[in-house]
Amino acid sequence: MNNTLIAFYSLFQNTKNLALEIAKQTGGTIRELIPDKNYSFDYNTAAKEVRNEISRGFCPKLIFGNESIDDYQIIFIGTPNWFKTCAPPVMSFLKKHNFAGKTVIPFCTHGGGGFGRIENDIAKECTKSIILPGIAVNGLVSSEEVTNWLKNVCLT
Repeated sequence: MNNTLIAFYSLFQNTKNLALEIAKQTGGTIRELIPDKNYSFDYNTAAKEVRNEISRGFCPKLIFGNESIDDYQIIFIGTPNWFKTCAPPVMSFLKKHNFAGKTVIPFCTHGGGGFGRIENDIAKECTKSIILPGIAVNGLVSSEEVTNWLKNVCLT
């Protein structure tokens, strides 16, 4: 699938590992979203920073990841579940691009909260796109789980 993009943000590598597995199975292009200011690597400090950004609706500037999406028809969008929604760098990516006519597939990693509002929040930003069912992974990524999910959304 050379018209497939896997765009994601990952602080602690969990979402990155899921993105890499999706790329491996789809042949899609990986694009990591990197904000201009890194979050703290201390979980509690990062949580305070993120909660503040989400409550303000802040979307950080991306120093990598905002390149054109025009050449892609299928776009996987990955985020950790942060306070039941997307990480702010993912919201920056969503607000920057026009997803009209594209197929958008959300994925997330979480510590027990599932998708929260992530699927709805992505759908609000991608109103003129086709949204396929996503995958929410708690813990280690299983290649078998990803394979089964991709089969269910008819992508393999």
